[in-house]
Amino acid sequence: MRKALTTITAVALLSGAAAWTLVARADAQGGGTVEVTVKYNGKPQVDKIKVNKDTQQCGTEAVIEKVAVGDNKGLANAVVSVPGAKGGKLAKGVIDQKGCKFVPHVVVMNPGELEIKNSDGILHNIHTYSTANAPINKAQPKFKKTMTEKFDKPEVIKVTCDVHSWMLGWVAVTPGPAAATDENGVAKIENVPAGKQKIEVWHETLGKQTAEVDVKPGQVTKVAVEMKGK
Repeated sequence: MRKALTTITAVALLSGAAAWTLVARADAQGGGTVEVTVKYNGKPQVDKIKVNKDTQQCGTEAVIEKVAVGDNKGLANAVVSVPGAKGGKLAKGVIDQKGCKFVPHVVVMNPGELEIKNSDGILHNIHTYSTANAPINKAQPKFKKTMTEKFDKPEVIKVTCDVHSWMLGWVAVTPGPAAATDENGVAKIENVPAGKQKIEVWHETLGKQTAEVDVKPGQVTKVAVEMKGK
């Protein structure tokens, strides 16, 4: 009798372990990665402004890249998201004021707290333009190295500095998987649910464009999007 009970217990344990393995494997393969390459066949749009204030930190010329295009026609600073997907934990949003620029130019974050840094050691002013979230207009003196603000609702938010008028940045608050394109126009979005998904690409100058992709569980699916000038 004892031998029979031991055999039954062993079988139950093995069955449970097998079931757990299958569940874990299913969870691991429940989503995939989408690698989006965004290209623009037009010319870069770059403005240059003479600077005569805080030149030790800001330099004497500010370069404003409204459309930053790489050698391979890759479009930088585009926000790529999967609006129909939920989940996909992103890293905490952080934006720095360095060299009198917002770094990075585009921050992609989930609803929550944004850490605002001042690495310049001079007076800056955070001024946001938003509708879903309460706008902010706060000075950040040189002794205040970091501030924290909260953006709870999905929205693309324009950020400027009233002290240095040429400074411009963007904060894209998204509830689901998203990323910004790098200098080569590539964005990798992880934890995208398997199946057919709509990809949305947003750019501050070129507007929005969408594409469809069939995401394979546990795989990297590549898609190319070409933005058109307005």
